[in-house]
Amino acid sequence: MTKSGFWSHPLVETAGNFSVVVLCLIVSMVLFEVVTKYQNWEQIKNGNISVAMATGGKIFGVANIFRFSIARHNTLPEMIGWGVFGFTLLVIAYILFEFMTPQFKVDEEIESDNRAVGFISLTISVGLSFVIGASIS
Repeated sequence: MTKSGFWSHPLVETAGNFSVVVLCLIVSMVLFEVVTKYQNWEQIKNGNISVAMATGGKIFGVANIFRFSIARHNTLPEMIGWGVFGFTLLVIAYILFEFMTPQFKVDEEIESDNRAVGFISLTISVGLSFVIGASIS
C-alpha cells in the first residue's frame, strides 16, 4: 500500500480525526474553565447537576461543530481552523447569554446548582452548535 493510500484509508482518517478532535475538545474545555467563574470539574465532582448540564452542552456543542467541519473540509488544517472558528463563536454565545440576562449572573446561578439556568445553557450550546455547524459546512 502506498503512503498516500495508507493515509487516505478510512480507518486511518477516522483515527486521525478522532485524535485531533479529542485534543481540540480538551483545549476547549480548558478555555471554558478559564471563561467560567467556577471550577467545572470540581463542581461536577461535588455533584452539581447544573454545571454538569452546562459542561455537557459545551462538550456536545464543540463535538457537533467539529462533526460539521470534518464533513465539509478535506484537509486537517481546514478542519481544525473551521472547528476553532466555530468554537470561538460558541464562546461568544456563552458571553452573550450572560449579557442578555441582566436579572442574574449565569455563572453564579449555575455554580449554585440552578438547574433551569444549567439546562438553558446546555440548550443554547447544543442549539447554536447546529447553526454554527451548518454555517461552516
